[in-house]
Amino acid sequence: MAGAGKSTFSRALSAKTGLPVIHLDVHFWKPGWVEPSEDEWREKQRGLLARDEWIVDGNYHATLDLRLERADTVVFLDTPWWVCARRAFVRGIRKRPVGFQLPSGCDETAVRRLREEWSLVWRIWRVRRSERELELRTLSRHGNRVGLYVLRSRHAARDFLSE
Repeated sequence: MAGAGKSTFSRALSAKTGLPVIHLDVHFWKPGWVEPSEDEWREKQRGLLARDEWIVDGNYHATLDLRLERADTVVFLDTPWWVCARRAFVRGIRKRPVGFQLPSGCDETAVRRLREEWSLVWRIWRVRRSERELELRTLSRHGNRVGLYVLRSRHAARDFLSE
């Protein structure tokens, strides 16, 4: 779910393992914040996932199957919806962290960031049950092939990273 802590977790996991992180949001948007077609996005991801080792940060449901075909481990951040909503709300008013990367050709104003992040709060509320269930169902179909870790708190994420 948006605001679950995926980017923070993936950067920490990358620092621990040395594996490169693929931030899907950076690759999804075309210049001017234009969405690619589904076929373009699937093809782009196939190219990104062609490497032998990677950590993927993102939650694009329509293409989760591509990532699961190549993954050996999945970490599902099952963060409470109200924590995700609070994080999205706060992200709207905070400056982006140092090193934050925008998609090529996409500019961001404070107003745009505020509008986009705060619209996520409403989306999180609307999909708080269905999105989680959809992802867990999809993951269960691949359960015998990938290692699945469901982390339900910041503490659980820290414990996972320290092991």
